[in-house]
Amino acid sequence: CPGRPLSPLCPQVQQNVERLFTRFVEEGKATVRLREPAVDLCLSKANVINLKTFLSAVRLAHQGNDTGVLPLSPLVPAKNSDVEKPKTKMIITSRRDYPLTKSFPFSLEHLQTSYCKLARIDSRVLCLKKLRKLDLSHNHIKQLPATLGDLAYLQELDLHDNHLEAFSGALCSSGLQKSLQLLDLSQNQIQALPIEFCQLRGLVQLRLDDNALLRLPCRIGQLSRLRFLSAARNKLPFLPSDFRKLSLENLDLFGNPFEQPNPLVPNIQLKIPLTLLECAARATVNHRIPYGCHLLPSHLCKDLEVAKTCRCGSSCLSSFIQITVTMNLHHVAHTVVLVDNMGGTEAPVLCYFCSLDCYSQFLDRHLQSNG
Repeated sequence: CPGRPLSPLCPQVQQNVERLFTRFVEEGKATVRLREPAVDLCLSKANVINLKTFLSAVRLAHQGNDTGVLPLSPLVPAKNSDVEKPKTKMIITSRRDYPLTKSFPFSLEHLQTSYCKLARIDSRVLCLKKLRKLDLSHNHIKQLPATLGDLAYLQELDLHDNHLEAFSGALCSSGLQKSLQLLDLSQNQIQALPIEFCQLRGLVQLRLDDNALLRLPCRIGQLSRLRFLSAARNKLPFLPSDFRKLSLENLDLFGNPFEQPNPLVPNIQLKIPLTLLECAARATVNHRIPYGCHLLPSHLCKDLEVAKTCRCGSSCLSSFIQITVTMNLHHVAHTVVLVDNMGGTEAPVLCYFCSLDCYSQFLDRHLQSNG
């Protein structure tokens, strides 16, 4: 280690040193390239005089000359306090502190680069394979690269206050499926999330506040580990039917323009008789018949993945009756932030029926309970 007294060099140096890089020796830096093992020994923060002495000895040994003429003293082990530990956390909160020429330490597990006016994610960040927490909040990022999904250990991703208009379906199908636990997309310009979003099954906390969301993912109930959901101040007219399956600790839907539910005014998309495609689709989902892109066109597979579920438990694809009904949000969350300034904790949720018979049975019960 440069800066420490050195012991005599062994004869093997002559055959093992491939090249010396000494351009920055005046800064206490140098690199010794070895043949076996094939590695580069990078020396930094060294005492310049000691480093030059060490390099001179290596150069003489490499040339086969006698190193005895150099004043080399016994090597003393470095103290723990003298050894620099790998850096695991870096916080940058201004543009002027952002590294433009230096690389990020590959040992980083937590990186925050906020208020740096970044228009896109730095490709150097995408090489930090040990990252567990990435905070890119308060920037100008408009799009997320698909390679962000290669950060296999990423647990927390904060994109709060950027210019995002979408969250890529490719990211939802990446390694983030298992690793990602916290996702903050608040204060962006997102109108909708992709169908694949609910493949992020590891999510525990999801923040979607202050976007332009017109709907939540139709399969949001698949996020079985989700405990904290915040989607305040969006443009949600109602909640998806699958919302009933959630089991949350905290829910915030304040400030959305929820519609007034009216079960007596249905949206009828029912086609009688049912088409052959609808019959086949219902049978596939109801009987859990295996399917995939190797058997069916990809657009049919996507349709089957978002099949609607009637109150009777049967599925329907494009032939159904749709209404909105009132749901008390305490059914899905322990703590509920008031939906409006009137103290309400109820919201409209979509409800589907696969047939006129199912809708009629519901309507009878509804009229009786309100009669």
